[in-house]
Amino acid sequence: MTELYVFLTAMAPVVELRGALPLGVALGLPVWEAFFWSVLGNLLVVPVLLAVLPWAVRALEHLPLFKRFWDALEARVRLKGEEKVQRYGALGLFLFVALPLPGTGAWTGSVLAVVLGVKKRYALPAISAGVVTAGVLVALASAGVLEGLRFLVR
Repeated sequence: MTELYVFLTAMAPVVELRGALPLGVALGLPVWEAFFWSVLGNLLVVPVLLAVLPWAVRALEHLPLFKRFWDALEARVRLKGEEKVQRYGALGLFLFVALPLPGTGAWTGSVLAVVLGVKKRYALPAISAGVVTAGVLVALASAGVLEGLRFLVR
């Protein structure tokens, strides 16, 4: 049951694997297992988002409430990642998603790819590789490796 919690938490926007992986470790899963379930859950939303978002935006854009929401979200996403993605393309999208910082996960990366018109054939592998990389970094932090390295550097 713990695996399901981690898997579903990783699928949720905002929390994603950055919250799911430490949750799994806190609930008693080994780091590698928490990594597996959180990455899998986070990866599954990417192709769905890349396929559904453009269609959903076109279908709902005529609704004033949705239009205001989408415009605000688009402005926020552009502010956070447009420069990297415009300059470096798919590599910039990978770097944007790979850095485990608040607001830079698979959901935001997918929205950014749609907003900036990155082709799915480039966006999907870039975002997926970013999710796996972020998962490795969060797993290392959850396992205390980064804390150990900090101790060695002092």
